[in-house]
Amino acid sequence: MESFKINRIKMKSLLNIKGLLSYVMMVVVTATCALAQTNKPSPFSWKTLPTAKRPVFKKDTFNITKYGAVAFSDRLNTTSIKTAIEKCSATGGGVVLIPKGNWLTGPIKLKSNVNLHLAKGAILQFTTDKNQYPLIAANFEGHETVRDQSPISGDDLTNVAITGQGTVEGNGDAWRPLYMSKQTSAQWQDKLKSGGVLSDDGKTWFPSQQYKLGQEMSKNGKLEKLKTIADFAPVKDYLRPNLLVLTRCKQVLLEGVTFQNSPCWCLHTLMCAELTVSGVKVNNPAWAQNGDGLDIESCKNVLVEHSSFNCGDDGLCIKSGKDEQGRKRGMPTENVTIHDDTVYQAHGGFVIGSEMSGGARNIFVYHCAFIGSDKGLRFKTARGRGGLVNNIFVKDIYMKDIIQEAIYFDMYYFTAPPKPGQAAPVFAVDETTPRFQDFYISDIHCESAGKALFIRGLPEMHIKNIDLQNIYLKAKTGVEIIEADDIHIKNLQVDASKNNPVVYIENSTNIDFKGLDIRENSEVLFNVGGAKTKNISVSGLKTKEVGTQANFIGGADKSALRLN
Repeated sequence: MESFKINRIKMKSLLNIKGLLSYVMMVVVTATCALAQTNKPSPFSWKTLPTAKRPVFKKDTFNITKYGAVAFSDRLNTTSIKTAIEKCSATGGGVVLIPKGNWLTGPIKLKSNVNLHLAKGAILQFTTDKNQYPLIAANFEGHETVRDQSPISGDDLTNVAITGQGTVEGNGDAWRPLYMSKQTSAQWQDKLKSGGVLSDDGKTWFPSQQYKLGQEMSKNGKLEKLKTIADFAPVKDYLRPNLLVLTRCKQVLLEGVTFQNSPCWCLHTLMCAELTVSGVKVNNPAWAQNGDGLDIESCKNVLVEHSSFNCGDDGLCIKSGKDEQGRKRGMPTENVTIHDDTVYQAHGGFVIGSEMSGGARNIFVYHCAFIGSDKGLRFKTARGRGGLVNNIFVKDIYMKDIIQEAIYFDMYYFTAPPKPGQAAPVFAVDETTPRFQDFYISDIHCESAGKALFIRGLPEMHIKNIDLQNIYLKAKTGVEIIEADDIHIKNLQVDASKNNPVVYIENSTNIDFKGLDIRENSEVLFNVGGAKTKNISVSGLKTKEVGTQANFIGGADKSALRLN
């Protein structure tokens, strides 16, 4: 009997093991199928770029003055503008004209077949009376939530545009908090005299007690305990709107207009198709919290050209929803061409993430300049996001006065990475694991940066297949590659003033340098770390005078590096 029990236990254990193996195989097959469906070569190329279909409008013109609008007045023109838009749309569309002058208004909603045209000298100025902006169901930072209604918005529209040479003024200073550290002493004193309340430590100015309460209640920017619109009412001021939000719209054109001083993000296009942004200017102060320039989220067939951005946060940004909600939506931002744009102050020049859970693919960026931004090319994500970002093509980028990294990949956004020499925890790979792969970056020239190149993946999911060619980077520090695989670098010139080492590689495989040029008499060329590091090859090293060619630390084997 005892022998029978033991054999039965062994058999049960064996069945459990077989079941576990079957389950593992099922997961692997499922993941492989998913990769086969999503990780496809781009149908586009530099010879055949993605395009966007522009809207077409009737020439009929609806001047807002005909409907009672009055310039240079304290009176709100909300009703007059609303009536002009509705009349225009109802009669088959055309142009709603904002003539030159200063026009004060509350929030407005666009309609299909309407081109809202701001004449030269026109300022569409949105009121600072927050009671004019009701709380509504919205989407912000990749999550469904509640926000104040945006100054300009439109849902489920076809053929819609904002054009002209005028200015949209968001009056964001009345909405945003302000950090003492980002102001001069005189600016800070002026802000204190304007009213508002201070944080308990006296280092942050809030526009109202409502805002301060919302800040204190929030967790990573989210008010998780609040569910209904009524629940959000006590913290209404905290729920700053994006200046422009267009949701599920087709054939959209933003052209020529200056958008400035947004309460939160400036231009947010969500789940739109056939989007053209041309000759637009975004002006936000450097201290504008969440003052993104252009956020393209889950959009398809996009063209951004000849535009400029001064921002308090990221400049040109690609998104596709956050975490489970983004994965459930399952709408990548795809088929995008961005060219001949300039980003000045911003957290990043061209950015993907961090809310990229729906993925991003087939994106082409060229002939752009980043001048004075924190980072140049910025690709960011974190565990929990999921999503595949691939088929990203970037070339002919000029950078100057980049404060931090010129080229930056990081999968630890707003999370704690392991400290140097610390063993990194390895998580199971599942739908929450993000993926960055198949980036092709060439002809990059950076005159000055804090760091030349930074790549950091996860131990369970390396950043993979990054191709870098014809890169000149002048920076304080050089190259850092951690948890990466198949990184191919050809004709890289790194002029690093701090060069001990020029290149640091940790727990990465299949890294090849073909044609590496560094500053003469650099102290150390390579520091190679981690027992997992292998197959690093260097050929065509153009600089011969180096103090030490390589140090091997943290369990790295000398065979991991081949210098030819």
